[in-house]
Amino acid sequence: MIDTRVLLDWGHDALRLIIDADQDGRPRLRHLGAPDTVPRPAGSRESLPLVDAFVGAQGPDPSSRRLLDSVGARLRYLGHDARRDGDWHQLTVRLHDPETDLAADVVYRSPDGIPVLRAHVELRNGGSNPLDLESVTSLVLGVLTTDPAQLETADLLWAEHDWINEHRWQRRPLRQAVPHINGRVHQPYRMGTFAIAGKGSCSTGGHLPMGALSDRGTGRTWLWQLETNGGGWQWDCGENMDTGFLSLSGPTNIRHGWSHRLEPGASFTTVPVALALAEAGGTDGAFAALTRYRRAIRRPHPDHQHLPVIFNDYMNCLMGDPTTARLLPHIDAAAEAGAEYFVIDAGWYDDGDGGWWTTVGAWEPAPSRFPGEGGLGEVMDRIRERGMVPGLWLEPEVVGVHSPIATALPDEAFFRRHGARVNANGRYHLDLRHPGARAHLDEVVDRLVDGLGIGYFKLDYNVDAGSGTSSHPGEAPADGLLGHNRAFLDWLDGVLDRHPGLVLESCASGGKRADYALLSRVQLHSTSDQQNLELYAPIAAAAPTAVTPEQGAVWAYPLPDDSLDEVAFTMASALLGRIHLSGLLPELSPDALALAHEAVAVHKTIRGDLATAVPAWPLGLPGWYDPWVALALHTPDTTYVTVWRRPGDDSDESAVLPFPALRGARVGVDVLYPSTTKAQATWDPEAATLDVSLPSAPSAVLLRLSTRPE
Repeated sequence: MIDTRVLLDWGHDALRLIIDADQDGRPRLRHLGAPDTVPRPAGSRESLPLVDAFVGAQGPDPSSRRLLDSVGARLRYLGHDARRDGDWHQLTVRLHDPETDLAADVVYRSPDGIPVLRAHVELRNGGSNPLDLESVTSLVLGVLTTDPAQLETADLLWAEHDWINEHRWQRRPLRQAVPHINGRVHQPYRMGTFAIAGKGSCSTGGHLPMGALSDRGTGRTWLWQLETNGGGWQWDCGENMDTGFLSLSGPTNIRHGWSHRLEPGASFTTVPVALALAEAGGTDGAFAALTRYRRAIRRPHPDHQHLPVIFNDYMNCLMGDPTTARLLPHIDAAAEAGAEYFVIDAGWYDDGDGGWWTTVGAWEPAPSRFPGEGGLGEVMDRIRERGMVPGLWLEPEVVGVHSPIATALPDEAFFRRHGARVNANGRYHLDLRHPGARAHLDEVVDRLVDGLGIGYFKLDYNVDAGSGTSSHPGEAPADGLLGHNRAFLDWLDGVLDRHPGLVLESCASGGKRADYALLSRVQLHSTSDQQNLELYAPIAAAAPTAVTPEQGAVWAYPLPDDSLDEVAFTMASALLGRIHLSGLLPELSPDALALAHEAVAVHKTIRGDLATAVPAWPLGLPGWYDPWVALALHTPDTTYVTVWRRPGDDSDESAVLPFPALRGARVGVDVLYPSTTKAQATWDPEAATLDVSLPSAPSAVLLRLSTRPE
């Protein structure tokens, strides 16, 4: 047993953290869990450093550069600071590497009463020579499990995520992902890992920056997220010396070609990460905790409480081809349906010659599309006359190669590699670290807000800039991408500081930027560009894994050829999130239009609860081909649940949904939508299950479960 001493015991009534140090002053995180759980024995050999980094050091002679081993094992404890910051508890542990004079402050934060740990690391070069960072962890935890047997009952979860097939959670036993290897060759240690990493400039263009480790027997679940708005992120989870471990990082040299020159006296801060814990309750319990945490880190905004209904003219509607004549009927129909914002999507700047993709960047209305004396302003006036707030689509970070802005701004204002601008499919990419790029976008936003009265911007992103930009001398492209991403967040903060009532939506070809660096700033998030209503169901149902319900915008787009069941199906998909109403409302039959109007009215009666509710999945996280899908939102005394039935091999007309937290309770069940449904729902208090019957497929129903006093 290694001789250790307790350095600190820190936390609050929902979370406890213990850090030890060995006889050489090297700190290790020995325990992280609920306050009443038993820590691992002091001196456990499985403990890992609080932070790990690969650093290249360079002496006075440039040829003396060498890649050092991981500095984590050499970091020594210097001191710590624990304090309260409003509703947050904060612990800073100060470390030092005597060989390189690298100082590391490991910062842990946790919101009061919520079992979530947020972490980042601040590095400073205290020496006289430059240091080249090649990877730095934001969080290392070597105590995911408390007993070796738990490695046999744990499942790893991750989410595959791409254009029109978002939020596809996968589950695999840890022992299959990280097999236990016994061989004849003596091994001084045992370690295996499973890794997921981001790529390109879309933070979620492949996977969500999330993962989980859940025990099948006890339900004890760790759930994590990395809060970076670019593709440079990585998580590793696996086994280290008979215990589970986790490492969360931003960009790394091996995965992303990242490096960062740290001059003497300079500092670098890693991307924030968060780790949620449910001691019981499985993934539902962990997602509930993470949802509360996401609300705690978000920029405050009135939209999060009011949840206005938005009509957007794109999906299964005008599809990027708006004109005054086409818009006016939809404006009237949207107002009659109960929309409170009307957003004109892509195309309003296109002069009709078909070359708009490579000419965007100035963001001026196309006169040919709005020929009246008032131009686009006339349409905006009509939106306001009908009691709605006008909105516009922008793709702010791109400039078409044939745009006048491409020559008005210097090369330094754009992404560059090898001295030349990055051409991403006919677009240049702005680098918002450059004052000219930021000034251009500020002018665009202020002109449209002040001149046209815009109250909503849908901010899209339809390119992938690859590895990033090396605009600065000696800069690795991945480091340039990280710098731009942070500048973009700062730009968003500036926009909202100047226009505090403005509502911003993040879109990236649908949901390819579902990260909480970005979602902590914007008010809404586009969950998908999926046009098939049946395929949207699992995306909408799983959306609260990535975004709070009150931020997750889901398309509801009824079409004239849809059956009444299909109209109700697409409308129901949005009722437990943010309604993005679209489709062809002016062309619907009276019965179909009534179903659309009814859905909006029902949503307005429950939306006040959505801003505080936490999600659960009674049938488990939805699979892409599941014939039955269900999403529940829990408040203290009410549960809302949407159930979808899709065509499939499963011929059953009913599904049984378990709600173990309601066992023994008197529960009333109400059908909220649609009023025309043939659905039947029966509550079994002893089994704590809801039996739902939907005779046809596709069909969907929104139910309310209310607990009643004895």
